[in-house]
Amino acid sequence: MSISDELMSRSEGKCELCGSDNDLRVYEVSPSDGSADKSIVICADCASSIDNPESNPNHWHCLNDSMWSSVPAVQVTAYRILSKIAHEGWPQDMLDMLYLEPEVEAWAKEGLGSGDDDTEPTRDSNGTILEEGDSVTIIKDLEVKGAGFTAKRGTVVKNIHLTNKPTEIEGRVNGVKIVLLSKFLKKA
Repeated sequence: MSISDELMSRSEGKCELCGSDNDLRVYEVSPSDGSADKSIVICADCASSIDNPESNPNHWHCLNDSMWSSVPAVQVTAYRILSKIAHEGWPQDMLDMLYLEPEVEAWAKEGLGSGDDDTEPTRDSNGTILEEGDSVTIIKDLEVKGAGFTAKRGTVVKNIHLTNKPTEIEGRVNGVKIVLLSKFLKKA
């Protein structure tokens, strides 16, 4: 049985990301050794934006189902795509739910690149470096567009999440996950 036959059998003739049966092809998940274990079956729609998911982020709502696949290569691909579009908001919620075995998570992060070496750290209004999971205090009343409330000065935001932009963090205020500019925060 060839690799493509093995993959078509595993995927039941459907895209392993969105379930479509439109123009299927084999996609090797890097770093690949050419085996079926490191490859997935994807459709033309997924193939058109898999390497640049930011070009069509709404297409990737389909990962809500496929991220639970028992196939590590599918899990890795879902993790990488969701990580690249996490700034959209909803993908970060999916990432927060996703559990990967340690070796699968290492493989997934390997394909994202380190990013730690050349990125600027996130700093609060006093220049203090913020880290994942820190608590911060809001230093100015901030109107939260779209949520209909104002984040009041003095509010403590616990367990922050750093984004890929060094000027922004994500956190929960009044039970709503929002993006906050770091210049309006100080480390608690």
